[in-house]
Amino acid sequence: MMQAMQVERPGAPLRMVERPIPMPGPGELLIEVAACGVCRTDLHVAEGDLNGPLPIVPGHEIVGRVRALGAGSEGFSVGDRVGVPWLAQTCGRCFYCQTGQENLCDAPLFTGFTRDGGFASHVVADARYCFPIPDRFGDAEAAPLLCAGLIGYRALRLAGAGEAIGLYGFGAAAHILAQVATWQGRRAHAFTRTGDAAAQDFARSLGCGWAGGSDEAPPELLDAAILFAPVGGLVPVALRHVRKGGRVVCAGIHMSDIPAFPYADLWGERSILSVANLTRADGREFLHIAAQVPVKTHVTVFPLAEANVALDRLRTGAIEGAAVLQP
Repeated sequence: MMQAMQVERPGAPLRMVERPIPMPGPGELLIEVAACGVCRTDLHVAEGDLNGPLPIVPGHEIVGRVRALGAGSEGFSVGDRVGVPWLAQTCGRCFYCQTGQENLCDAPLFTGFTRDGGFASHVVADARYCFPIPDRFGDAEAAPLLCAGLIGYRALRLAGAGEAIGLYGFGAAAHILAQVATWQGRRAHAFTRTGDAAAQDFARSLGCGWAGGSDEAPPELLDAAILFAPVGGLVPVALRHVRKGGRVVCAGIHMSDIPAFPYADLWGERSILSVANLTRADGREFLHIAAQVPVKTHVTVFPLAEANVALDRLRTGAIEGAAVLQP
């Protein structure tokens, strides 16, 4: 038998359940979970901001070891350590899959949203969408790399090659991206909740040259701003701090509505764009870079049974870095 914390209805606490350990199907891996990061997307799933099938076991920053192989699975052996990300499967046939944009697939599956994820002792995953984890990282330390790091890295790439980068919402993703941006020779600026001196000190300790509240102006115009906070009202704020030709990248899967703002704030070839999911190429590239930096994730570990506590602390901004569950 396996244990899992599942969402049964929007807004209700997750419930611990026991069920038979599943057998992997063709091309799949049965993975014994060693650690699973707690992402803001998991909070959106639990609260019903994202509507998917219920009940569902959330969690898409999974690190574990292969315990069984489905027929025809390739690339891994029993005992290998693997990572399971948000993108669980794509159709391979639509326009986007055929043009190297599998992150925009018309018929995807997502780990912890449309198929059961890693808030559990075991999980089944498509071997083609799993990644080997660099030996440099421990299980708990590697877990946030699978979404906070990976989606954040895609956002950083979409931000362009500019040197002055603003990071709005200094949580799990930004604390990783600040290290990558600094390693790349960029100047990272951290925007936190107003008055959150602890988060600002944390940002500076990770290489940010400036840290302040989201209501403050940075010391220079930004080449790009990346929004991890799911607050639509920050979009026009960030636009006002971006130079002509700069970009505002919305990195979350869910965000409150963006309020109206003057066209003058957008004029000058500024742009607003979103990040959607990831590609497997993103994953391979980022994990290689993360080991080179090397990224040091700051994690608070909770036992699996305390998934609701971890989500509550994430909701209130009481987590420095990332929260991770361990069975």
